[in-house]
Amino acid sequence: MMLRFEQVQRQTQKLILSPQMQQAIKLLLLPLPLLQQTIRQEMAQNPVLEEDLLQEEEQEETQETEPQQESEEAEDSTRDEAGELNFEEEFNRLLKIDDEWKEYFRQSGSYRKYSEEDEEKRRFLESSVVKPETLQENLLNQLGLALLDEKQKKICEALLGNIDDNGYLRGGIEDIAQHLKVTVDEVARMLALIQTLSPVGVGARDLRECLLIQLGRLAKKDSLAYRIVERHLDELGARKYRQIAQALKVSPLQVQKAAELIETLDPKPGRTFSSELSQYITPDVFVEKEGADYNVILNDDRIPHLRISNLYRQMVLNPGADKGTKSYIREKIKGGQWLLRNIRQRQQTIYNIASEIVKKQREFFDEGIPRLKPLTLQQVADSLGIHESTVSRAIASKYIQTPHGLFDMKYFFSAGIESDGGGSVAISNIKKMIQQMIGQEDPKNPLSDQQIIEKLKEKGLTLARRTVTKYRKEFGILSSNQRRKF
Repeated sequence: MMLRFEQVQRQTQKLILSPQMQQAIKLLLLPLPLLQQTIRQEMAQNPVLEEDLLQEEEQEETQETEPQQESEEAEDSTRDEAGELNFEEEFNRLLKIDDEWKEYFRQSGSYRKYSEEDEEKRRFLESSVVKPETLQENLLNQLGLALLDEKQKKICEALLGNIDDNGYLRGGIEDIAQHLKVTVDEVARMLALIQTLSPVGVGARDLRECLLIQLGRLAKKDSLAYRIVERHLDELGARKYRQIAQALKVSPLQVQKAAELIETLDPKPGRTFSSELSQYITPDVFVEKEGADYNVILNDDRIPHLRISNLYRQMVLNPGADKGTKSYIREKIKGGQWLLRNIRQRQQTIYNIASEIVKKQREFFDEGIPRLKPLTLQQVADSLGIHESTVSRAIASKYIQTPHGLFDMKYFFSAGIESDGGGSVAISNIKKMIQQMIGQEDPKNPLSDQQIIEKLKEKGLTLARRTVTKYRKEFGILSSNQRRKF
């Protein structure tokens, strides 16, 4: 067999997305906070873009009407790249787009006016965000009160450097002793000192030691709970109460009460100093009831109102301007135009989908969660004449504020199960039924999965046992044997 190189021509089909289309998809996926950040970045990269804040009197004239999607002129997609349109015509078109963008903000039903007091509170909260104290910093401050020599301080600092965010010591004290050239006993004494600090349980090397430290601080060293943690922690995790009771020669009820005490302990004492900042949810859509109808309002108030700077128009219209400068500005103007269109298209798409959700889930908005209906992405896509993937992108990480609370937009999309009566029940409601049944059960005789199936059957719903088990585990609910109380 001989190997050789040769050229082979093949014809293939490949979908290529233009930069403008990629930008539109990206903007559609972004939740509101990231959209704001992205727009700010675009403004920093594109000098022709500037923010034009709405004036107070313009805000007061805002009318709650449905935003209308402006028709795009056919010449936008076929505009001559060679520059057949002169710069004056280009800017006239630009000013028209800028006026449309401003008109969108004026007429959009998405505007929610905030009082000066609300704005003042928001600015205060934003300026009040400070870096939280870390666990290691807190422990160092506590150790600062102790009378330690330089050698002991170095040992403590090395130990604190090996404590993770959950409060556990990672790494052996032998390795620390070898690194610092001190004895293992000296490191052990400093570790014992650290374990007396707050939060209680910090500095433990494993879960067992962490729980024992906390029980010891509660003066429970002679308790049954202490013996269970010390000798039977694995069995406790599996809720093998009878096995533990037999080994310790006590009743299962006593083991259960000891387990209830152990459950009050903190298995991760360091997490109170977690460095993760709280994430606040900003609704993308508000649904407010007015009479018998519902108004869908987009949260546009935090989206910067962009326009093209008149300064660059004057620069381009200047006969003495350099051709290279004019060409650069022209490209930036095109980029700005596409950004404005894509932002407006994003908002319009989200508005249309939210309106369709309100229309199809009217009973939910009228009566609450139990009236949620099965709804698929394809149903909404077909109603709006768009692709299912567009709906999926538009609702990703978006939230909607309703009269019944704040919900992820994905919450309204759920498959259904046919009932014996011929109707359809959303899976989310079936899960809630299971959760309520277990919440109302007799602790001494908890419901098995088979008993839950029979209760659902009484309501006209037929489910497989594996399905009920799956839904139960999604809520973190243990099996009936593990839920049993003595």
